[in-house]
Order: sequence, then structure tokens, then C-alpha cells
Amino acid sequence: MGKKVRVLIIDDSASVRQTLTAVLQQDPDIEVMGSASDPFMAARKIAEDIPDVITLDVEMPRMDGITFLRKLMAQHPIPVVMCSSLTEAGSETLLQALEAGAVDIILKPKIGAADHLAESGMRICEVVKSAAQARVSGVRRPAAQAGSSNPNAKLTADAMLPPPTGRAMAKTTEMVVCVGASTGGTEALREMLEALPANAPGIVIVQHMPEKFTAAFAKRLNSLCEVEVKEAVDGDPVLRGHVLIAPGDQHMLLERQGARYYVSVKTGPLVSRHRPSVDVLFRSAARAAGGNAMGIIMTGMGDDGARGMEEMKQAGAFTVAQDEATSIVFGMPKEAIARGGVDRVVPLDQIAREILMAQSRF
Repeated sequence: MGKKVRVLIIDDSASVRQTLTAVLQQDPDIEVMGSASDPFMAARKIAEDIPDVITLDVEMPRMDGITFLRKLMAQHPIPVVMCSSLTEAGSETLLQALEAGAVDIILKPKIGAADHLAESGMRICEVVKSAAQARVSGVRRPAAQAGSSNPNAKLTADAMLPPPTGRAMAKTTEMVVCVGASTGGTEALREMLEALPANAPGIVIVQHMPEKFTAAFAKRLNSLCEVEVKEAVDGDPVLRGHVLIAPGDQHMLLERQGARYYVSVKTGPLVSRHRPSVDVLFRSAARAAGGNAMGIIMTGMGDDGARGMEEMKQAGAFTVAQDEATSIVFGMPKEAIARGGVDRVVPLDQIAREILMAQSRF
């Protein structure tokens, strides 16, 4: 049995603190070391005993969560997961939290239907354990070793994919880039996309994130990048100079009709414990695009995308993984490398260059 991930919950709602405590303590690898109703109480607890991970509410009395986060990152960096009742109006605030150093975002669990609580609880526990392994301000924290497997079965992308036809398209003059990322991916994607010119190849991205968050994320990226970035809608074409980001809580598949690529956005079960799932995108790309595709797997915990990247490479795609030194969490790239599905391992600041070099070969 490895060391448990010790969590401090900061939220002004007593019911949320109780629900989060119950959800987290169902995981044998997590220990809730305490809770606080505001940042001042939290600061006193941290002075006495430093947690591995903090879950932090955004709106609280006496001091808001973003201000506390910035003070914490400046004085004593600890992995922080923002916990919010997410709305479109609050998405910009949560983007600020990620820029200020938060590792990830979770939605406050809704008390009610058992299936919803079980599904959200699984996501919350995964995010907290991932955060415990994250690099914060360039300092690697010791990874918490899982002492037992998650009792929830991991569905594979077969749950979402149609039967294979064996008819991946022959190589053409256009390529499509498929990207998967999780913990730390929001800022990594920004850096990668900002380095691309307006005529970059069409890009489709799965970033693990909650629903309602992806639209604001895409809008922010669109304001910063030369390429056009938007949240994907079912049937959107994949075009040169355009980037499509899978909507939170929905899977995205790459499809083709003749020589035209487009995305299919679907509801469905969690795949590799995620929705959207990188494996769903990558495995659909292996079938639809074959050697016309490029696969990129970036920072994140777990193994989502590893099998899909292996299938992409076997289908003739060129595959790239972000290296350990520049990954917030070197989980997903590591698993893809271990399966033999990666052609090149490069630092974050070289991924855009790999895309453009691959494009020049078409």
C-alpha cells in the first residue's frame, strides 16, 4: 500500500464539504486531512500540516478563491484543484485560475441521483490523484502510489466506435492532426497553438475538461492564436487553419466522406474513465484517416490515448509525445511510449515545429 494522497477541502458550503469528503474518502488512495470554510482558516491549517492537494472553491467570503490561489502559489506552491458550480459566466474566472497555477477543475458533485454522484465522484478522485503528481512552479512533487485499482470498470473506445471497415483513406495532400491532453493541457495547448501559422493543418483536440468549460477555453485560444479555434459541433468540417475542441462531457470522433474530414460529436459512456476520451478520437482517426493523420499526446495522468495512438501508428500515422521534462504529469505520454505507439518524443516548445515539418511532407 502506497502513501495516500492527503487532501484539504476549502469551501464555504458545509454541505459541499461533507459531500466532497464522502466522495473522496471512498477512494482507498485518498485521505481527507481536513476542511476549511474560508481561505483564512485554510491558511492556519496549512501552517500546521501541509496537504498534498487542495480543492478550492471560487466564490467565498473574506477572500475569493483566485486571490487565495495567487497568494498560495507565490508563497507555498501546492497542487490546487478548483471546485466550482460551473456556468458559462464563470468559465472565464476558472480560466484565470488555470493561468494562476491551478492544476485542474472539477464540478461540485450534485447531491441526488446515485449514478450521477458515482460518475462525478470517479472523475473527482481521478483529478485529485492526478494533481498529487503534478509539477507546481517547476517543482516535482512525489507521486502518490496507488494501492488498489479503481473498482469501476474501464470501458474502451469500442463502446463508441463502429466496427472497423479496413478502408482507411489512401495518403492524400491534406493531413489532419489529432491531439489528446489532460492535466496541465490547457496551458500546454495554448503554447503549442500560439506557435502555429494561420495555414496550419486542420487540428482536432480532446482535452479532459468539464462541460460548459470548453466554449470559453476555445474562445480564449481563438483570441490568442493565428489559427481559428472553436468548440466542435457535430458535423463540423476539419479545415486547414482551423482547430476543433471536443465539447466537455461529449465524445468526438473523426469521420470522412470521400476526401472530406469532419467530426462527429456524440454522447455515450465514459471511455477510459473520460468523456471526451482521447482513445475515442485517436482510434476513430486510425480508421478514418490512416497515414493522413498525425497523433500528438500531451501532458496528463492515466493511459487514455495510449491504445489509440498505437492504432494510429499501425495505420501509418506519424505520432509524437510530449517529453517528461515539460509535462505537468507524464502519465499519458509515458503509457503511449510504453506501448510502442510513439515515433518521436519532444519538448512542448518543439511540437508545433513537428506539425509543420509533417505538413511539409504532404
